[in-house]
Amino acid sequence: MRRLDKMMIFVLMIIVTAMSCGQADRVRPFEPVADGQRIYNAVCYGPHRDGQRPGGTPPSAGEFLEDLWLMLPHWNMMRIYGSSEYAGTILKVIRENGLDMKVILGVWIDPEERRGDAGEVLERFEEAPAGNQREVDAAIDLANAYPEIVAAVSVGNETQIFWSAHCVPLDLLMPHLRRVRAGVKVPVTVADDFNYWNKPDSRKLASEIDFIMLHAHPMWNGLQVEEALDWQREQLEIVQSLHQDRLVVIGETGWATSVIDEGDQGRLIKGRPGEEEQRLFYEAVRAWAGAERQTVFFFEAFDENWKGGTNPDEVEKHWGLFRADRTPKAAMLEKAEQ
Repeated sequence: MRRLDKMMIFVLMIIVTAMSCGQADRVRPFEPVADGQRIYNAVCYGPHRDGQRPGGTPPSAGEFLEDLWLMLPHWNMMRIYGSSEYAGTILKVIRENGLDMKVILGVWIDPEERRGDAGEVLERFEEAPAGNQREVDAAIDLANAYPEIVAAVSVGNETQIFWSAHCVPLDLLMPHLRRVRAGVKVPVTVADDFNYWNKPDSRKLASEIDFIMLHAHPMWNGLQVEEALDWQREQLEIVQSLHQDRLVVIGETGWATSVIDEGDQGRLIKGRPGEEEQRLFYEAVRAWAGAERQTVFFFEAFDENWKGGTNPDEVEKHWGLFRADRTPKAAMLEKAEQ
């Protein structure tokens, strides 16, 4: 073999090796650990109590600490939905008190424009770009400042599913996602509904993230509590089969304790709400997550009465395993093993 041919082969081998290593390095593993054990059972956390809401006065450090002490007997990992408002206080409280709680930081991305069916811009929301930029900046700063606590960053929440009230075109979401991923060392994900991730079009977004955060709510999909876990498992399998090169994490699932017979909830929700039903589903999910080594974020830790309309019984206010006054519902009356 001629010397030139040998050199060409050698160069090609270097290129192939570099490409292979780059591909392997590109996906950052999501492997949260507490007390030397991988975390599979986790929780979603919205901190606002009665009289508080996003954009208003945030909870105090003392209120965050109270919530953390309530959560720690049950979970060692939480997911929050924004970074610029209160996330820094939560992380500071965790560090200063030496608490064994990992956090998935959220980056809340608001729509920056409204488009027509042909993609034409119908309306621009002038304040949204600056707000989104604050979220991105805050998430990057906090992930780097608290590397022992921040396990991952999730950019956007239900921005791609067709029914969302805050849809963001993928070409507008992608720059925020890429900037976060370039600025942090932890894994980066996007959270969205199973009915987005089960479509081939979702592969483009999946290729840009380290793992998939999947929302699968059996109540919103007409299931009874007895059917809920099997349905959830089926949605997970469908999405995982489409995205075999990505870990799939269940970022939201839950069972509400109150529903009204109005609007979408009256039309779509068929399963009976209640504390006993919630307890049954929560215990089934915990057992399945541990047995199958599947990470699940249960929605959610506390009721949030600021959500939704004026009816005190509507579903969005009642997903919590604790009530808004921090008293436990049935599922929390006995300490569940991690």
